[in-house]
Amino acid sequence: MTHPRPLAGRTIVVTRPAAQAAPLAEAIAAAGGLPLIFPLLEISPVADLAPVHAAAARLAECALAIFISPNAVEHAWPAIQAAGGWPAGGPIPAAVGQGTVKALAARGVHGCIAPTERFDSEALLALPALAKPAVDGKKVLIFRGDGGRELLADTLRERGAQVDCIACYRRQGPSGGVAPLLAAWRGGQLDALTVSSSEGLRYLVDLLDAEGRTYLAETPVFVPHARIAENAQSLGLRQVVLTDGADAGLLAGLHAYNWPHDE
Repeated sequence: MTHPRPLAGRTIVVTRPAAQAAPLAEAIAAAGGLPLIFPLLEISPVADLAPVHAAAARLAECALAIFISPNAVEHAWPAIQAAGGWPAGGPIPAAVGQGTVKALAARGVHGCIAPTERFDSEALLALPALAKPAVDGKKVLIFRGDGGRELLADTLRERGAQVDCIACYRRQGPSGGVAPLLAAWRGGQLDALTVSSSEGLRYLVDLLDAEGRTYLAETPVFVPHARIAENAQSLGLRQVVLTDGADAGLLAGLHAYNWPHDE
């Protein structure tokens, strides 16, 4: 019989950026868990917004506008609004994940193309709308964070597209230090982490001292993508649990996990 509160008494760290942490934290709490929100990435607008406004002004000239994340939508949208909103008959909107599709839909942009299973650049590039016949000679805008992966842009350029990458937000590691995590670990009150960013995980490892890294290496870390799992293992984490994508996959993985001393 399935326990109605499968995470009862378990403290689970939610590491999504602050603006996106609530849905997973609430789902963990509903399952009896104790969510500890500890964003590994802090998101802020880029210092120079002129390129974002310039890109928004030429949306109508483009065949495709790709948004890498909900953060990209949030931080590009003021410029798009200032330029008159989403152009009628404008570019096909595209996204890497379903959270970004929802962020666009909430702003009235529908018909977004996105992968339905794996949520990464590789899956997006596999869609017919990004194949060479569809993009050859066409203008493409990619709205993303600073320092994002180059695979998407490079591959589209190889397929003949004219690609502009627009950094509309910046990411940095936690500015407040890791004391809350260390305190929870030392008190035996940290059962698992959910991690949805390889970059955020690297920030965490860099911030931890030897004691903290020892704790992290032995703590179950739930990740929704194989690439993050590989990076976690390369950083010395020994209990990496690969789940299905997005919050729903992380939550299902937490529910299914064989927690120690579980009756």
